[in-house]
Amino acid sequence: MRITCGIDWASDHHDIALVDQDGTLIAKRRVNDDAQGYQQLLQLLTDAGDSPQAPIPVAIETPRGLFVACLRASGRPVHAINPLSASRYRQRRRVTRAKSDHADAMMLANILRTDAHEHPPLPADTEQARAITVLARAQQDAVWRRTNLVNELRSHLHQYYPAALEAFAGRDEGLHHVDALGLLAAAPGPQAAARMTHAQIAAALRRGGRVRYVEHRARQLHEILRREHLHQPPLLEEAMAHQTKALVAQLRVACEAAHDLEQATVNAFDAHPDAVIYRSLPGVGDLIGPRLLAEIGDDRTRFTDARALKAYAGSSPVTIASGKTHRVRHRNVKNRRLNAVGYPWAMAAIHTSGPRTHYDHRRATGDRHTAALRNTYNRLLGCLHHCLRAGIPYDDALAFSSGMHVVGEGAAVSASASPLEPQVPRASQHLLEAGRVPRGLDIEDDALTSRGINTDRGTTGRVSIRSPHSLGVPGHDVGSSVAA
Repeated sequence: MRITCGIDWASDHHDIALVDQDGTLIAKRRVNDDAQGYQQLLQLLTDAGDSPQAPIPVAIETPRGLFVACLRASGRPVHAINPLSASRYRQRRRVTRAKSDHADAMMLANILRTDAHEHPPLPADTEQARAITVLARAQQDAVWRRTNLVNELRSHLHQYYPAALEAFAGRDEGLHHVDALGLLAAAPGPQAAARMTHAQIAAALRRGGRVRYVEHRARQLHEILRREHLHQPPLLEEAMAHQTKALVAQLRVACEAAHDLEQATVNAFDAHPDAVIYRSLPGVGDLIGPRLLAEIGDDRTRFTDARALKAYAGSSPVTIASGKTHRVRHRNVKNRRLNAVGYPWAMAAIHTSGPRTHYDHRRATGDRHTAALRNTYNRLLGCLHHCLRAGIPYDDALAFSSGMHVVGEGAAVSASASPLEPQVPRASQHLLEAGRVPRGLDIEDDALTSRGINTDRGTTGRVSIRSPHSLGVPGHDVGSSVAA
């Protein structure tokens, strides 16, 4: 008899329900969010037949928390159900919209009973990978907080201190730079800054942390701060200077936190066995690598193929088809952290030959800059997925061979036989040889591009099959267009 468990969690207690394969309630209980409550949960599962050989799966609406961490450590499959999906299941069971904690726990258990295949368990990442996830996300959050403080400080300085904005207007020396923090701490107002001597400015720069070219930078700042600028009334200027001091103090702490977390993240990432593979890809540096590993993890069974990873990252489009309506649009449901790292990664990668050739080709086919970058990121994700599954480093000669022309979303890596060539189903073999797409074969399938057959989805929602020799002649088809 198959039993499933549902947990409706809260901040201080959890409601537990166990149902059998027919949906009959086996046991229920409310436990506290502490060690005693966890032991009561384990006892409830044991009484229902839980064992190391046949653990009872658990459904809960969050992937975080001590309860979830302990359940994952015990080896039980834990399914994190999206709250939106749970809400839709609740409406299916009760049209009156009645709700209770116990009913929600039963509803989660029934989700696993009927649709467990639609809700995969949390990935079995190693402890080392999960630690990198914590550090990488914390570092990214620290950078976002620093950026918010910089924007707030810039907006505030614009109200009364234009000389500071002029002095630190460069990209490499913004308001979060040690020079800006040192000078604004010593002279938070324009009147005090204009009275500073060259020696005082140099001393402020040294206190801020500058080591090289102190005198040269001090002369530049001294000349800028003594220029004629507009001023607020004295009392208002003094009040705004106090606010600047507070913002500078917060910004200094945020900068130090981001720096410390960056060092910890890089150290943890370099100690992971997969770091060698990640660093072999073009454009992957000290921050992009950890952020990719943090969101992808090191569980090789998490993504069945490269298309699943691309959908998870939001780099591949989603098709909406109903009747005569056929639209292709970007994905809104995605891992936003993994999606955010895509464009910086693609921007850094196009400085190398392979990704640059792919980017230029996408631009030549009519893609805008952002679309070409997204397509390059999509291609790089496919290469990363293969390298991780095969346990081999990235090879630019195979991933972006000169004989490959890519128009679709596929991640094909070579036009000739290579370790990266995808396997083609035998049933589709004769159609691929003829240059036609079999019905039901996804237009993003790498098998098309691996055999020199290029797919281009137009605004009409149709797929145009073109030979690599006809790419320079728009609309020159070697096969008929088939509906996507």
